[in-house]
Formats: sequence, structure tokens, C-alpha cells
Amino acid sequence: MKMPLHPVWDLESIFSGGSSSEAFAAYLSELETDVRKLQETLNQTVAPATLEDTEAFDPILELLQNCYVRISEGSAFVSCLSAQNQQDKKATQLQGTVSSIAAMLSSSKSKFDNTLSQMPEDVWAEWLERPEIQPLSFVLNESRTQAKEKLSPELEGLALDLAVDGYHGWGKFYNTIVSKVNIPFEQDGETVMLSAGQAANKLSDSDRAVREQVYASWEQAWTDVEDFCADTLNHLAGFRLKLYEKRRWHDILKEPLSINRMSRQTLDTMWEVINGAKPVLVQYLERKAQLLGVDKLSWSDVEAPVGKSVGKVTYDEAAQTIVEQFAKFSPKLSSFAEMAFEKRWIEAEDRPGKRPGGFCTSLPLSKATRIFMTFSGTASNVSTLAHELGHGYHQHIMEELPALNQRYAMNVAETASTFAEMIVADALVQTASDEQEKLALLEDKIQRSVAFFMNIHARFLFENRFYEQRKKGLVSADELSRLMVEAQEEAYCGVLASTHPHFWASKLHFYLTGVPFYNFPYTFGYMFSAGIYARAQQEGTAFAGKYDDLLRDTGRMTVEELAQKHLGTDLTQPDFWQNAANLVIADIEQFLEMTSDIK
Repeated sequence: MKMPLHPVWDLESIFSGGSSSEAFAAYLSELETDVRKLQETLNQTVAPATLEDTEAFDPILELLQNCYVRISEGSAFVSCLSAQNQQDKKATQLQGTVSSIAAMLSSSKSKFDNTLSQMPEDVWAEWLERPEIQPLSFVLNESRTQAKEKLSPELEGLALDLAVDGYHGWGKFYNTIVSKVNIPFEQDGETVMLSAGQAANKLSDSDRAVREQVYASWEQAWTDVEDFCADTLNHLAGFRLKLYEKRRWHDILKEPLSINRMSRQTLDTMWEVINGAKPVLVQYLERKAQLLGVDKLSWSDVEAPVGKSVGKVTYDEAAQTIVEQFAKFSPKLSSFAEMAFEKRWIEAEDRPGKRPGGFCTSLPLSKATRIFMTFSGTASNVSTLAHELGHGYHQHIMEELPALNQRYAMNVAETASTFAEMIVADALVQTASDEQEKLALLEDKIQRSVAFFMNIHARFLFENRFYEQRKKGLVSADELSRLMVEAQEEAYCGVLASTHPHFWASKLHFYLTGVPFYNFPYTFGYMFSAGIYARAQQEGTAFAGKYDDLLRDTGRMTVEELAQKHLGTDLTQPDFWQNAANLVIADIEQFLEMTSDIK
């Protein structure tokens, strides 16, 4: 790999000119024309009555998949423009255009699915046996079943159209709110204004005075915009609940579970195992409080580093480490990461104006990905980089599949990313130069376990309770903060001295409209990947091929089927989840042993 690497991504090779790109404007215009053509064709299409009639469906199915690939490409490009510069007004306008086209495509898909639902059973069964169609049988069966549970295509289309300026509009308004949030920070005798993304990085600073200063300003900044955030969250939930009511869906988890292709039994079993492991996490948090010299951890202490790391890691050093460690599991994974660094698929520069957080987005037409984060040289940043590269590799493995088979859910999407993160985190711990560095890296790894077992659980509890209250009417900002505190106290087993009341306002995930309940799939992905990682440790490098096969199937099976086929395990039972939790417990036991001399 050639050094030094450039930490700013290349968007010009996708569409030159950024948000003013003429090529992108022409691309969207052509895509809109094709989506309208698809819409008109489907308006005139009736359900096939014979096997011969189904052949007329072939070009429709081909155009549908082609449009999905292109809207994904366009959406990804606009997401990159908006993330790299929150003040890019043209990017915001382009998001509106892309959302309108996506809504038309979703409406067309709804009509397509409804047509599938009207096909006679014998014709349906014969159609799925055709060699051209058989590879898509899972997603087509899924679409047909879901169509029977929704409104008429006309009403579903109307809801999707209204969602552009309603539901999705409120989601985008949250981005406007965040772009105006600035957090003051005292540095070298001067007050500097940090973006939300920059301030979030300082919440895990090694200096407790810095963390406390930033956290106080952070909480105040979100308090200042709480009414805007509360309005936004209420309207997002209200839209969703009204749509569920019209569809006669009474369980608020019906849609997220369906999207994630998993059963309620699997979800409940996972949380039961996690709750059983929490006493060990409480021991860790209590020991951490001793190490930091406090009676109980405050919210800003949870992600504070323990031990002494070797200091800041450069972007080049992080890249080298990731490529080398990936190679020990899979040369294919390592080669992908090297390509991503060299082709500048990664935006990592620490600068003002960027949105907070990190993501990986797919460009299926270009057969590429783009990764976004803010790299400030911490061990956690290295893990995030590995995590997002795992996402990219997942898409890389699937890029030759039919478009509909590439549409995997968030929970399994988090599997590849978390697996990649574990490879690097374990390697860093094992190769640490001394005990203090080893302790720091082990503790950073355990912090992520706390996030998935406790922080994400708090989000899950909060959203469930918020939606139940929202059914009765608008929920005030004060009440939202009360629900958040209640959920955090329960999820963290009361071990913290303070909570984060405005976490509901500061966390982007509550405002994303693409996937409802953007919480439990993270924990599922973490636990699922931990179980897979345990298997990989048993089988060694021979597992790499099996791992690729598992990823390739993530868009055409339920998670229960996926685990049964590739791992021979039943996710509705606790055994698999307990094996995953045991890895976390082992890390904490090692941490407790290494710090046993603390009085």
C-alpha cells in the first residue's frame, strides 16, 4: 500500500462537480424518466393467468431491478455530499429530488407486489420454478406476502408520496437542526465552537475535566433545541403510527422485525441472554469507577479510556494495521480494504462542517462503496474504520447478485462490520507492547460491549415506551427526557451516577426514516458476529470461505434460516447467544484480573 494515504474521499470519479454536477443532474433526469415508464407499465399490467403470461413480467422485473441499482447509486452520492458539508444547500435540494424519485419507485414496487399477490397459486408456483426467476424466489415470496398485509396499491402509493414532504421531510429537518448545533469548548484560553461530530469525539477524552466540560456544554446545546427535536420526533412517530393503524398493524415491532427478517422469539431470546450477562458488565463498570477514582461513573465516564495507550494513531498506521490483521483471517478481505484506502473510498479528515457519526454507503452501479467518519487518532477510531470497511466488504461480496438479492437488512448488515471490528480489536489487544497499553485496548473493546448490551438496550426500551405514549398524543420534551432517563437507568442496572436526559435529541438514529427502530439490529449484528467469530476461532482460516457464503445469502433468507444453513444453530434458543455473550464475559474477566490490585 502506497503511503501517505489521502484521508479525503474521491467523489469526482462518481459524478464530477459535486452538488453542481451536470452529469448527476442528467443521471437523475434519466432515472426519473425510467421510473415513470415503470410506473405506467405497471398501471397497465394485470396478474398473469398462465405460465406463458409470466414471460411479459421479465422486462418489468429487469427494469425494476435496474432502477433500484440506480436509485441506490444516486442516494449514496447525495448522502456523501450532505455528510461532508452540512452547509451544502444544493445537496439538500438534491436529497429532495432523490427522495421524490425513490418514492415513485417505492410506489411502483407496491403495485408490482400487489400484482404478485393476485397471481393464482398454481401459476405462482410454476413461475418461481423458471430458471430465470428461481434465484429470486425468496424475495418475491416475501414481497407477495407483505403485499397482502398492506393497503391497496393506490393507498400505499399515496402514503409514500405524502411521506416525501411529511415523514421523510421531518427526518431531513433533523439534519438541519444538527447543522446549527455548535458546542463551545475552552482550548488554550480561547473558546472555540465545535460541531456535533467534533464534540462527540471529545466525550471520550482521557482528561476527565475535558469530558465534563464538553458534556455540560453538549447537554445544554441539545436542551436549547429540545423543542425542535421533540416536534420532529413526535411527527415522525405520528406518521408511522397512523400508517400502521390504517394497515391494521397493532404491534409497533411488526415492521422492524419484518424488515430485519427475524422473529420476535429470536429477539426476545437475545435480550434474555444479554440481561443474564449484565451483572458481569456491572462489575466492570464498578471496577472502572475505582480506576477513575470516583464512587460511581457519570455518563461522560462510560467511554473514558483506562490504561495508557501508545498515544494517537495516524491514519496511515490505522490503515496498515487493518490491512495486516484482515489478511490473517482472509486475504480477500485484506485486499478489499487495501483497495478502499488506495482508491480513496474513505472520508476521514477531522475538519469542521462534517456531520457526526460514521457510515458506509454502497454504489452498486459503480461496484464501489464510500466510507464516512471523522478520524482523530484514537483506538476507537481505528475500530470504527475497520467496522465500516466490514460493511464495504459485505457489499463487495454481493455485487454480482441480482439487485433484489442484494437488499439485506440492517441486522445482518451489522454482522460483517462488527466481525471486521472484532478481528482488529482482538489483534490490537494481543499485540500490545505492554500491560498498560493492553489494558487500554481491552477496555476499549469492552466499551463496545457495554454500548451494545446497555446503551442500545436503553434506546430499545425508550423507543418502545415512547411509541406507546405517542399513541395517546404528543409527548413533550420533558417527558421524552424522563423516558430516556428511565430507560438508561434500567438498561445500565442503576450503576451510573448520572444519565444523559437529552440522548433522544442528540442521537441521529431516532430520526432516520429508512429503517424504523434503528437500535436492536445493532445488538443483533454484534451478537451474531460474535457467535460467528467464536466459530471462526475454532475453525481457523478454513472458515473464511464459509463466511463469504454466509454474507452472500444475507439478502435471500431469514436470519433463522441463515444461521441454520451456515452455522447449524437455532437462533430462537439461547445456546448460540450464550456462546456470543461468553466472549464478552471472558474479556471482562480478563480486565478484572488485570486490575485486581485496585483497592
